[in-house]
Amino acid sequence: MSDLPFGFSNRDDDDARKRGEEPGGPDANNPFGIGGPGTGGFDPAQLGQMLTSLGQMLSGMGQPGSAQAGPVNYDVAKRLARQQLGSSLTPLTSGAASAVTDAAHLAEVWLDGATTLPAGATKTVAWTANDWIEETLPTWKRLCDPVAEQISGMWTSQLPEEARDFAGPMVGMLSQMGGLAFGSQLGQALGQLAREVLTSTDIGLPLGPSGTAALLPAAISEFSAGLEQPESEILVFLAAREAAHQRLFGHVPWLRQQVLGAVEDYARGIKMDFSALEQAAQGIDPMSLSDPSKLEEILSQGTFEPQTTPEQKQALERLETLLALIEGWVEVVVTEAVGDRLPGAGALAETLRRRRATGGPAEQTFATLVGLELRPRKLREAAALWRRLTADAGMEARDGVWAHPDLLPDSDDLDSPAGFIDSVIGGGTAAFDDPIAQLAATEARERDEAERKRAASGESDSDGPDLGKDSDKS
Repeated sequence: MSDLPFGFSNRDDDDARKRGEEPGGPDANNPFGIGGPGTGGFDPAQLGQMLTSLGQMLSGMGQPGSAQAGPVNYDVAKRLARQQLGSSLTPLTSGAASAVTDAAHLAEVWLDGATTLPAGATKTVAWTANDWIEETLPTWKRLCDPVAEQISGMWTSQLPEEARDFAGPMVGMLSQMGGLAFGSQLGQALGQLAREVLTSTDIGLPLGPSGTAALLPAAISEFSAGLEQPESEILVFLAAREAAHQRLFGHVPWLRQQVLGAVEDYARGIKMDFSALEQAAQGIDPMSLSDPSKLEEILSQGTFEPQTTPEQKQALERLETLLALIEGWVEVVVTEAVGDRLPGAGALAETLRRRRATGGPAEQTFATLVGLELRPRKLREAAALWRRLTADAGMEARDGVWAHPDLLPDSDDLDSPAGFIDSVIGGGTAAFDDPIAQLAATEARERDEAERKRAASGESDSDGPDLGKDSDKS
């Protein structure tokens, strides 16, 4: 059973099983992930820290001011994440901070000739892993709260009204326990992720504060150790990627909300099939629960897993396409900016592309926290589309596509980009330079949608005015 949102898994996302990660693997005896993946054991120090946090939370229950606000105990999450990092982190030196500043400045100069979007970062900083936890936690709250709220609310929503009133105090205590459980899992995941991320946009989301570009020198040094390129060139390359992301998120005002909103929509769509739970409960022999293998068999049947809804599938497809477009645009722009200046840029781009495509630690952590795989599956197709669009229509037309969300290519366009490119060359983005034309296009889409709904409901043209013909006459 995969470790999807807060201990649940999704029966429609069986990639882990397809990769052969069956029960009994290296972490089979390590159900809580203590000690890190693949260690085959656990770290007693981390276990002690977790139990200490549990004791502190339990001792505080019932005391004035002890109740947490929200469905996740973020104080516990932050504490566990920092404890997992330990005290052996490499301190941030003035030389490392200066190198990040210099690399960012050089990258911005090079990017000016590769995109029409101006610099989007008001400052560039060097972060430690602890800084990353502190600065990105507000965004994690936005992403994780809908998941925790949805899962926590499922159980109480199934109780009869009189039972809810009777169980009020118990529900409050269970809510705090749930907040601790979610916070503990979040803390463990963020502690692992903080060691490995290279920049604030490393997993494709704008996790850091708006307008702040950030690189993590310690993680970059470790990442560079296994590569043939000099670390200074790798730093400039990563600075260029971070700066390109900041230009896009900084000057496309709707983009941040679209990306984070798609994640929130997916999380809010989590549903549980309680009828399946009831059937499973009727067929369970209580004596069999003492047998771990029998319990594992029951859990693996998918009864206790959230059900994927059509709304979730739409949100996931929208998110995957948007992430692919962002990452593809960044890849093309950065390659154009640094390709002739850094001999190893192509190899670095391929390394990062494979790092994302194979589902590295960052994606696994995100899947655990939010319940979906953050993988731009059509990254290569998106990069090819932006590359062809640059060659055929020019840099200004390519960047002009980001002027409005309706102008972006969809998933089908990534598979067959010729029609989309022809529409851009034929003036597909020009209409949105004119607010009146933009309004007219919006109204036209609404008319088309109304016509489709009438047709689907079986209404004839005589049931209402022909909006299309009226608009033609006008």
